[in-house]
Parts: sequence; C-alpha cells; structure tokens
Amino acid sequence: MCVTKKITIIIVLICPNYPGWTSINRGVLICDECCSVHRSLGRHISIVKHLRHSGWPPALLQMVQTLASNGANSIWEHSLLDPAQVQSGRRKPNPQDKVHPTKSEFIRAKYQMLAFVHKLPCRDDDGVTTKDLSKQLHSSVRTGSLETCLRLLSLGAQANFFHPEKGTTPLHVAAKAGQILQAELLVVYGADPGAPDINGRTPMDYARQAGHIELAERLVECQYELTDRLAFYLCGRRPDHKNGHYIIPQMADSLDLSELAKAAKKKLQALNNRLFEELAMDVYDEVDRRENDAVWLTTQNHSTLVTERSAVPFLPVNPEYSATRNQGRQKLARFNAREFATLIIDILSDAKRRQQGKGLSSPTDPLDLGIDDDQHDYDSVYLTTTTPTTTCIFLLFSMGRSSEEEGRGESEEGGGGEAGEPDPTLPCTEDVILKTEQVTKNIQELLRAAQEFKHDSFVPCSEKIHSAVTEMASLFPKRPALDAVHCSLRLLASSASRLQVECRKAAPSEPGAPAVDYQLLTQQVIQCAYDIAKAAKQLVTITTREKKQ
Repeated sequence: MCVTKKITIIIVLICPNYPGWTSINRGVLICDECCSVHRSLGRHISIVKHLRHSGWPPALLQMVQTLASNGANSIWEHSLLDPAQVQSGRRKPNPQDKVHPTKSEFIRAKYQMLAFVHKLPCRDDDGVTTKDLSKQLHSSVRTGSLETCLRLLSLGAQANFFHPEKGTTPLHVAAKAGQILQAELLVVYGADPGAPDINGRTPMDYARQAGHIELAERLVECQYELTDRLAFYLCGRRPDHKNGHYIIPQMADSLDLSELAKAAKKKLQALNNRLFEELAMDVYDEVDRRENDAVWLTTQNHSTLVTERSAVPFLPVNPEYSATRNQGRQKLARFNAREFATLIIDILSDAKRRQQGKGLSSPTDPLDLGIDDDQHDYDSVYLTTTTPTTTCIFLLFSMGRSSEEEGRGESEEGGGGEAGEPDPTLPCTEDVILKTEQVTKNIQELLRAAQEFKHDSFVPCSEKIHSAVTEMASLFPKRPALDAVHCSLRLLASSASRLQVECRKAAPSEPGAPAVDYQLLTQQVIQCAYDIAKAAKQLVTITTREKKQ
C-alpha cells in the first residue's frame, strides 16, 4: 500500500472530517480549524503542510506517516494521560468547543509552551541534561524508532550535537546506518547535512560509503532545500544536483533596472554571509506562508468566518530574532508578485556567487554601507518603505539600545533642539520609560485582538491606550521648550484620539446600517497604534538624550 493511502486511512480513523494538514516537526495530523492556529504560531513552533495539495519528498511523507501512526501525539500530551491530571480539571477540548479561545489556547499550551510534555527531574546543571539527551539521540538514530528520537528532541536533545568521543553528529550515525526516516527527522530539527565529522567527512560521505545511494542523494537535496524551494516557487523546477545545484529563473520581461533596484542589489551583495543567510531564510519562510495561503484558498468553502479565522497575513514573530529582523520579515508580505520574484532571483544569483567564491560583479565600485557582523538590519536591502503593516508595533521600542545609539538619533527621532544645557522641565527618563511600557502593553493587547479578529475588544483597548497616553503626556510641561517634544506630544495625543474614533466603528451597528469593512478598519487601527508607538519612542529618545547632556 502506498504512503498516501496509508495516511488517508489514518486520517479517516482519527477524524471523519478528513483533517488534511500535518505539523511535520510535531508528527501529528491536524484539521483545518487547528491548522489556522498552528500557522499563526510560526514555523519555529509548527511546520505546517497540506497532505494532498503540497509537494512532498517521499521519505519526508513516510516519516510523517510513521510518527502519526505510532502515536507521536502522546509525546505532546504526556501529562494529560495521567488520571490525576483529568481529576484536576486539565483536559483536551471537545470537538464541539470553539476554536477561539478554547482550542487555540490549548494548542498554544501544547506546542508553544510544551505544557504537557514529560518533564525531566530537576538537575543543577541543565547543560549536562541536554548533553545526556543528545548522547542518547546520537545512539538512538541508528535504530528505526522514530518516536523515541522525537521524544528526545522534544525534551531538548540537539540535532546537531557533536559527540566529543565519537567525533560525529547524529546525522552521521543515521546516514551510516541507512536510516533515511531518522535523517529526515533530524534535518527537520535543524541537523546540517554538510556538517563535517572529526576527519572532515559529511553525512553524505557516510551514506555513499555505506552504499546508501538514495539516502546520500536525499541529503544533497536537503542541503540545497532553501535555494531549491525558492527556484521551484518561481518556475516549478528544481535542479537535479548532478549537473548543477542552482536554477536561476528569469522574468518574462526585464527586471527592474531602476537606480533604486541597482542600489538595493549592491547592498544585498555587500551583506556578510550570516546576514545574507538570515535574509534568505526569511524569504524561504515567506514563500512557505504564501504557498500555504494558496493551498488554503483552494481547499476552503470561502465563507467569511473561515477566511478571517485562518488568515496569516504576515510571518508571526519569532522571539529568538531581533526586533529589526522580525519587522523585516513581516514587511515581506507587502511585496507584490513581481517585487517578490525580483528579490528571490537576486538571492538565488547571489547564493550561487557566494557558493562559487566569486567576487562582486563590479569590484572597482567601492561600497561604503556601514555593515558589520553585529548588525541585524537588512531592512534597507529591499524593505525600503516605512508604512506599518506589522501587528507587532511594540517592537519599535528598543529599550536595550545603547546610550550612544539614542544620542545619534536626534534628526531621525524628532530631535531639533539646539545643543547646550539640558531642559530642566523634562521629566525623569525612568518615569517616561515606565509610562511608555504601559502604553506598549496596551498596544500589544489591542494588536492581539486585531490579529484574533476580536473586534468587540477594540473600544476597551483604545480607552486603555488613551488613558495611558494621557498619563504619559502629563509628565511633560504644557508648553515644552523643545519643539521636538511639542511635536511628539501633539502626535501622541492626536493619534490616541483618532484611535478611539476608529475603534468605535467596530461597535455593533444599528439594524440597516452599512456593514463595517473590518479589514480596512483594522488597517486604520494599526496605523494609529503605529503613530502612538512612534511618538512615545521619540519622547523616550529625546528625554534620554537631554538628561545625559
């Protein structure tokens, strides 16, 4: 029986409504309702893929089938299997429960917080625990027990762990043993197919030497998965990796050759390798988001409720990334098809250039871009506009920035006062930051409501924001000496008032009144929130600078 037929049988047994999606890294099958929640968590939590309408490497599909049929779900619900937990009131939602908030909160607890995963006994040295788990993983991947390895990974074992005594990683062991499904699982969890052992040999070398040619070829595909998928997204073809590792698609018409586009391409080429890899991975995630959106639209009945609840309009925030990187990732959603294709082609071209060790196309043209290894801002490469579309406006507040950075931002952050004695009428910086944090907290609450389509929460959230803004403004004199402070306070107050007006439009309307365009309303609300955040940040910056003079 083929793998797809096996999966179909499993799905029907689990749910008669045919949940056609899967979370690859969790090894579970999910329905349409749960899929929308999984996607909103981000790929760093759950890698979602449709079982029938998405392209699948056979071994990866078989890995998912094996995990699902062997009860991988019990790994993520371990503590719920304890009768004592049931008696304490902790339980799974019923099928009849609403997606929001009942099911969505359970899914977040289960996969994001890992609330029900088996907890190890507490030890003084967490590093030793992780090392022990990783050594167990290193040994277990030589067997066919996928669920054992997934359980170890769920507890914190490292897929790229380098065994100090053996001189290899778990992927080397799986490759030598011919365990192709274990190799798939390790790669999903971040194992590097090109990682060298103590003698410089890669897992691909191990597989070839052991005669596992199919596995060796699959590991090559995994190594070039990022560029392969970008190429396939544009032209529907992948390289065969025998006659070359890259396909550079061409646009039907000529590419954008404007001066802005040329400058952006030069900046892309000037990025150091780490920043270039970050940008490429973010574009890969955006491709995944767009492809899943397209699949979703072809498989749904297009009812307004389903479409709203399932919308993932931009990449979710990854807390492990910097604020600037998260902002840049979310701005990728604003690229139209042509702009996004141009960016992908430039990334593929430069990836090939870097892999071949070639220099810039115009080495005589010096580039003074001010980019160093510690800079996380590739926003200027292609993301040149500043109109906000992100629902995480609070990321504007980079409270951890150094005082030197704050001081340099005079012209950009609304400064304009003459250098000299500090303004004694300005409030204490700590008080301004404290009030700003309260504003930020309330904005977060509003934006979560917008993301979850809780339009009835708009009015109370806007009132909280207006109250916090009023308290913040009261710290400053009514007639501040600095024009920059005056402008920022005016923007702060007007934006808070405008936010209240917009949010009141979400209140239940009278019978016969025109229907509310919630998509447009949400955009207006986000714009107001952005302006409030911008003004508050300016006040923090100005106060910090003035107090340090």
